[in-house]
Amino acid sequence: MPTESHRVPEGEIPEGMSPDARENWPHPALIDSWLGDAEIDFEFRPGEDVAVQDEPEARAAARRFRDVLGTFASGITVVTTISGGEPIGMTCQSFSSVSLDPPLVLFVPAKSSRAWPLIQRTGRFCVNVLAAHQEHVSAQMATKGADKFAGIDWHPAEATGSPVVDGSLAHLDCTIHTVHESGDHYVVIGRVEHLETTDRGDVSPLLYFRGRYHTTDS
Repeated sequence: MPTESHRVPEGEIPEGMSPDARENWPHPALIDSWLGDAEIDFEFRPGEDVAVQDEPEARAAARRFRDVLGTFASGITVVTTISGGEPIGMTCQSFSSVSLDPPLVLFVPAKSSRAWPLIQRTGRFCVNVLAAHQEHVSAQMATKGADKFAGIDWHPAEATGSPVVDGSLAHLDCTIHTVHESGDHYVVIGRVEHLETTDRGDVSPLLYFRGRYHTTDS
């Protein structure tokens, strides 16, 4: 860290730097990604990283929170939409029904989610309830910087056109009803416009328990 006497006045080019260097300087966000900062990413659910202070006490508290909440087994869903003509998807463990009249459901994306802003702008989404054989779908949709739909068959949902993942146990086609900011997440309430289940009754759900995938048979 330079001392105050060695600081370069704002707007001036430091000695030895090319005059056009500023134009090619990386974006501040990219620099932060290289250097890091006071926070680290901590995964609570598949594909969901939240920022935690890089201090032993904060990391221990986050791990304790994750471990305790991990004892609540839940299903795995993939929330999808179409943005700019391209399919968008995110793995989501936090999903629940809310109301029968009107028919409402909710999912809870992290503020760090890259897919959520795209979903929010479209105003619509489809929740795909994954089957036991679709662990690879969950893992792929939770991967950053990848073609999430590569090798995954899907068709447009009836009401919104959002992707319905073939082979899923059920899907709920929704429009965004309300969004609530809550800590480091958003609580997204969706109004169900159409819903279906598969005809097969012998397919088990994909579950998540204590940081691992399970099924009702394991």
